Amino acid sequence: MSAERMEKKKTLDLRKKHIGPSCKIFFSHDPIKIIRAKGQYMYDEKGQQYLDCINNVAHVGHCHPDVVKAGAQQMELLNTNSRFLHDNLVLYAQRLQDTLPDKLSVCYFVNSGSEANDLALRLAWQYTGHKDIITLDNAYHGHVSSLIDISPYKFHHASDTELNQSVHVAPSPDVYRGKYRADHPDPATAYADEVKDIIHGVHEKGGKIAAFIAESLQSCGGQVIPPPGYFQQVAEHVRKAGGIFIADEVQVGFGRVGSHFWAFQLQGEDFVPDIVTMGKPIGNGHPMSCVVTTREVAEAFMSSGMEYFNTFGGNPVSCAIGMAVLDVIEKEDLQGNALRVGRHLTRLLEKQKEKHPLVGDIRGRGLFSGMELVKDRLKLTPATAEAQEVIYR
Repeated sequence: MSAERMEKKKTLDLRKKHIGPSCKIFFSHDPIKIIRAKGQYMYDEKGQQYLDCINNVAHVGHCHPDVVKAGAQQMELLNTNSRFLHDNLVLYAQRLQDTLPDKLSVCYFVNSGSEANDLALRLAWQYTGHKDIITLDNAYHGHVSSLIDISPYKFHHASDTELNQSVHVAPSPDVYRGKYRADHPDPATAYADEVKDIIHGVHEKGGKIAAFIAESLQSCGGQVIPPPGYFQQVAEHVRKAGGIFIADEVQVGFGRVGSHFWAFQLQGEDFVPDIVTMGKPIGNGHPMSCVVTTREVAEAFMSSGMEYFNTFGGNPVSCAIGMAVLDVIEKEDLQGNALRVGRHLTRLLEKQKEKHPLVGDIRGRGLFSGMELVKDRLKLTPATAEAQEVIYR
């Protein structure tokens, strides 16, 4: 039976029977059954068209013909274990590196953002010989065990979860509702000093810092834009303690912020992370991801004596798709489009803020943008139910 002919109720019944109950579905009270998509639009079984404002993977548009063609052509030719020598892997690695600072020159290809962040932790532990990790409050870095440990967005919701003793949570650098706000004379230094204090506390207990990890712009944490200079100061404190800086670009990379190709570049040219992780938009929905790091970190990982092996990471089809995505971003000036359309969207949202006291803040960069709803603009009381209603609408 084809998916298009199956009644929605039948699809739901089969899902309840065979799919894990913790795997949630969008719009659970009245789920939309999507059967096809094109560009920025999705279509249900009745042909109803929806503007897709949810997906964070269809970076160059659903089913972009150039991406589909690249994947299909390579699939007809060869797809195999990535331990065979092939051109696509090195050509794609070279293309990616061209978008990054020279220092970030070594790639490890994997299959998801979670895999990328898990590997980044392994690299940090091996390179530093240390164990402790500093993460940000409300952070989400993935679904595997090592990442749930460093994702307060997840473990704060689980009452029976014990905090890993080698994980330390720094305040989110949120200048809207955080500890230090826009009226603070130097919020970047104030938030960075919180990380410095954590490092001091770790050292007092005999621990050592392996890494600080943060999304370059917090996404699940609420579209948080760190104050300029924050990452530079954090990196200085962390590196002084013998640790490294991991920038998670899984949700915010590949030109989404408009003014730059990578969101960490918003902090300035003088800031270069030691590791950058990528995922979601990298393959326009195809399951692929990447970890890029320095030669020093990569050689330390190799010195462990354990070969790193990933069956599908960097396979010929994935790399062909990745290169096609980069081609489309460039050919269609999608980074420039993100900047222009993002500014237009922000202007429209600011007008809503003028009209509706419920809108507390508009923030974002490029097409990474959002609004925070509050019941009281002075107390910043979260308008949780109202936000949920807007999402469903």
